[in-house]
Parts: sequence; C-alpha cells; structure tokens
Amino acid sequence: MTTGLDHSVLVFDIGGSHISAALCHGGNYRLGSVISASHASVETANAFVDLLHSLGMKVGAESENASGAALAIPGPFDYATGVSHMKHKLPYLFGVNVHETLAARFGWEPGNVCSLNDADAFLLGEIGAGAVRGIARVVGLTLGTGIGSAFAVDGHVITSGPGVSPDGEIWNVPYQGGIVEDLVSTRAIQGAYQKQTGTLREVVEIAKDAERDSAAAEAFNEFGRNLGQVIRTVLYPFAPHVVVLGGGISQSSPLFLSATLAELQGLDVELRISELRDHAALVGAGVRWFETHNVGEFTPSAEDTLQADPV
Repeated sequence: MTTGLDHSVLVFDIGGSHISAALCHGGNYRLGSVISASHASVETANAFVDLLHSLGMKVGAESENASGAALAIPGPFDYATGVSHMKHKLPYLFGVNVHETLAARFGWEPGNVCSLNDADAFLLGEIGAGAVRGIARVVGLTLGTGIGSAFAVDGHVITSGPGVSPDGEIWNVPYQGGIVEDLVSTRAIQGAYQKQTGTLREVVEIAKDAERDSAAAEAFNEFGRNLGQVIRTVLYPFAPHVVVLGGGISQSSPLFLSATLAELQGLDVELRISELRDHAALVGAGVRWFETHNVGEFTPSAEDTLQADPV
C-alpha cells in the first residue's frame, strides 16, 4: 500500500448557491488554496461540469496532476453510482451521472471520481483532521437552514445500526408534534424571536444583538435547550462519546451552548465545535477519496494542523 503522501485529489463542496474547491493532499489531508464560485446562473448539466472543471484547473489540478475528485453534495443523490436524483435543487442534474461526466471532462476513468453526502463529509473532515480525531463513536451535526447529521464508528460513517436514525438523518425524525428540524434550525431561531417581538429577522442579525437584546438572547437559549433535548432523546441512544457541531449557527455557540449543556447533565457525552468550520466538508471529501481508493491510511497527531495555503 502506498502512503498517499504523493497523491492529491480535487475536492468540491457543493452548496445551495456556491461551490467551493481545493486540492486535498494525501498524508495529512492538507488543503491548498480554497476558491468558490456561484452556480446561480448555471442552467445545464454541461455548464455545471464546466464550472467544476474550471474551478479544478484554477486550484491547480493540472500542475499537481490530481489523481481524481471527490464531491460533497446534498441528496437525493446515488453516491455509489454518481447519479443525481435532485429535482428541486440543481434540477438540471436529475438523472445525470456526475461521476462519469466529470471524469470524462478531466480525462479520468469514472472510478477516479466519488461523492458523499455533505453532512457525512463534514463529519469525516473533523475525524480526519479536525475536532474529533481518534474518537471512537461520534455524531456530527450541521446547524443551519436545516439540520444535517452523520454517525461514525472507528472513523467510518454508518447509516444503520443500534441508535442510528434511518440513513443517518435526524432532520425528519418525528419530534414534539412535528419533526426535529422544526426546533433546531434557522427558522426555529427566527420563529422564537418573531414570537417575542413580532419582527422577522435574519439569524446573523439576531446573533449580533443578543448581548443587548433580551429577546435575541432568549431565542438562542431556546434553540440551545431544544438542541440539548434532541441530543438526549434522539442521539444519545447511539451512545456517542462526542457530538461535534458545525454549520453557520455553530459559529454563535457562545449564545446557546450553556443551555445545551444544561440539558445534557448526567449524560456521558461531550460537545465540541468544529475546528475546520467551512473547510470541513472539503477535507471530508478528501478523506473519503483516499479511503475509497485505498491509497494509504493516516492518523494525524495532535501537532498536525490543517490550514489553507494563502490564496
């Protein structure tokens, strides 16, 4: 088995409006320069793949002789075959084999391209080079417009088993007369604030005012309590050693974390905040590629750091 030290792969994080791209280097999952571009004006599958190719070339795929590519992409998507089943998000990709199309654009074999769910990518990134290196049982939660989730045992994401929600997803788990996402999401914070004030505001604005606005502070406290209750009732049956939090809302963790921890008193579980933040899914895509292609295993030490090269 090779060490993976001489390998680099293209990694893409495909979001609702933008695509981020970088080279991920084998051996320590270090990212090169990270760039992003909007895909709002893209209307065809060919144009989408052209955008991926253009971003790949800009981050140095040609000069680095990248071995392949890995995409962190939301579902519904057949991650094994690379065929998109999305109709509302990126509808022009519906039925398209993204693996084959992208591989052809770069002149690779289709097997040189792989993909994974964006929540899985977040967790794998934190396992490979982030906040939960070396932790045996982990749950990753991405807190944003919705709530993404992933479960892992001994460094590998799992989607079934004792305590694991169906397909590893908790957003649609029935909860308190609705679903989990009703209480742990952007709209939950906005709704709590609007209920108190009659004003609908963006979460980032609510967070900025939390120190001087009691309604804003209480909206985040309510979010924290709900998150703690979800961890206790929905996630704790999996017996995670650590739950790692990412996504945009996690960047406001000082506003809700104490309320979450209060709900977890007596439970043997630790909460950690993402170390890699916006780059976690990119790193996780690289982790999956190297794992899938069996080009080496690497366990970062405490001294290893992961930072993007200067642009």
